Amino acid sequence: MRRSLRQRAERRQLMSAEPYVLGELRRLRARVPQLTGALAASVDGLVLARDTPGVEPEGVAALTAAALGVAQRLTDATGRGGFRELLLRGEHGYVATYAAGDSAVLTLLAEPRVNVGRLHLEGRRSSALIGELVDGALVRPERPERPE
Repeated sequence: MRRSLRQRAERRQLMSAEPYVLGELRRLRARVPQLTGALAASVDGLVLARDTPGVEPEGVAALTAAALGVAQRLTDATGRGGFRELLLRGEHGYVATYAAGDSAVLTLLAEPRVNVGRLHLEGRRSSALIGELVDGALVRPERPERPE
């Protein structure tokens, strides 16, 4: 019961960052016109904010969480340290996922003609900002110590 209540409280805290995260997603899409979608999600697959026309965001968030789990195990198994980013290239474009702090990930969808270097530059910048916003929303105020 306590775990369930704690999870609900954390989700409410995460969602408090939504308007700020959504603003960053929109600014990111303006900076990289070849982006066709941008989504921020919690590491467990909860959609935090999205700007993904034509894409089902809950499914993408769930798949991102699954890919994140595999990527984390792969980086651990190969001694490459903590997960930072994942880039997939398909016939019709790219899917890039970036760690965004401790609690979130940023997933970007891009056209095949995107400049991948620019995609990484802007994706890394935005993921750092989104990580600060989301992790900041989860910071709980410390309880004052009781006098003895």
